[in-house]
Amino acid sequence: MESGDKRYVWQDADWPGWRFDSPALAAPLAAVHRAQGYLLGRMAELGGAQRDEASVRTFTADVLKTSEIEGEQLDADTVRSSVARRLGVDVGGLAPVDRSVEGVVEMVLDATRNHAAPLTGERLWAWQAALFPTGRSGLHEIQIGTWRDDRLGPMQLVSGSYGPERVHYQAPPAAQVDSEMQAFLRWFNSQTTEDPVLRAGLAHLWCVTVHPFDDGNGRIARAVGDMALARAERSSQRYYSLSAQIQRDRQNYYDLLECTQKGSMDVTDWLQWFLSCLLSALEQAESVLDDVLTKARFWQRWAGVSFNERQIKLLNQLLDGFDGKLTSGKWATLAKCSPDTALRDITALLDMGVLKRSEAGGRSTSYVLE
Repeated sequence: MESGDKRYVWQDADWPGWRFDSPALAAPLAAVHRAQGYLLGRMAELGGAQRDEASVRTFTADVLKTSEIEGEQLDADTVRSSVARRLGVDVGGLAPVDRSVEGVVEMVLDATRNHAAPLTGERLWAWQAALFPTGRSGLHEIQIGTWRDDRLGPMQLVSGSYGPERVHYQAPPAAQVDSEMQAFLRWFNSQTTEDPVLRAGLAHLWCVTVHPFDDGNGRIARAVGDMALARAERSSQRYYSLSAQIQRDRQNYYDLLECTQKGSMDVTDWLQWFLSCLLSALEQAESVLDDVLTKARFWQRWAGVSFNERQIKLLNQLLDGFDGKLTSGKWATLAKCSPDTALRDITALLDMGVLKRSEAGGRSTSYVLE
């Protein structure tokens, strides 16, 4: 890139003086504030156990989806178990510890639950180290616990095969990263008159634009944005997952990031998309609350019945949204029991009216909640 050839936003003479059209953002921002207030009001009406259940579901979705955005698939049961363990919530049958999962969970929870603590370089380094406990990203050794050094060349986001690949973005040179991040952290920890929700959108954009690490920049930037949202709401609880909504709109997310990072300091379009995404995440949380309430009502209805541990485990899986059809074979696999035992468990639940045979056709009989 030739000296003076302005291609990216960080080369702008006004960098990092973000600008946006406040009147254009007024209506979507007001809608977000209303949705935040409504959701927090609904949560206040729930019991402690139900709020815990909603928190476990939300943080689990956050961990899974922030990794999926980067193309990494984590095991849902392991993530849920790790989240529940750290929140002190009993979900039964904890899964074995997985270091790669533990690191993402640690970062996501720290960003929200400890939002009032200052964000520092050391804290960001610890997050990145937690994401890569082996010091490697896939087969490649990466810098851990420090800013990138560009020893292998400029930090670029590319696509396509080697040779004709397309450069979507090139981050500031490594020599600038420390000063860039110090400026960002001073702003993030400062008291300003900016709307705190808009600050969350700017924090996400600013952090991922500097791209301070060898790897993990997207997940860290989203955690920084979540931390800013927790500060905006003054709450260490989380009942909606912005990362889940970003994953659903992943292509637009990447396209708008690229357009913004190659544009001017006017980031109105980015903030409009961010507010729209956040509003969708808040509205999507309604279904999570409905599921939590359905689960609570189910166990209240059957409070006088004695179920064995296998039945409790599988009923909870059905209530949490079972993937696919529940057959006696799957029951035996998930409950780690014999086929005969699985069939006895299911038959007892059929006789009580807890389960019924599914009307959906198939080679094997499947079962659903009555």
